[in-house]
Amino acid sequence: MNKHPLLVASLLISLGAGPAPAQEGHPLTGTWSGDWGPSATSRTHITMVMAWDGKAVTGTINPGPDAIPVPAIQLDVANWTIRFEATAKTAAGSQAIAVEGKIEELGSPHRTITGPWRQGAAKGSFKLTRD
Repeated sequence: MNKHPLLVASLLISLGAGPAPAQEGHPLTGTWSGDWGPSATSRTHITMVMAWDGKAVTGTINPGPDAIPVPAIQLDVANWTIRFEATAKTAAGSQAIAVEGKIEELGSPHRTITGPWRQGAAKGSFKLTRD
């Protein structure tokens, strides 16, 4: 026979009440992984980190020693598309990157962005998934 029914009830209630899920903040903020390339068999892996500072979204492609800064990412919330340009340093100098993408599965923590990617003379498609 249990002598402390209120204590047991309190414990059971507190065990069922876990922490509330955190808000995700800006839909682009976070680390994204994926690839880009001219065909389904010729792909280049990319990691992109995006952050919103309360005024603008910026990013970094492939963080590390050869990181490519993305100074501004335009987000069109009317149709959930993004655009950005960046410059990659290469052995031959530099290469312009231009990207346009559509955010899919906006409510998912693992949302995706897909669209065309141009880097130098190469054109292809890309897909990024939020980690």
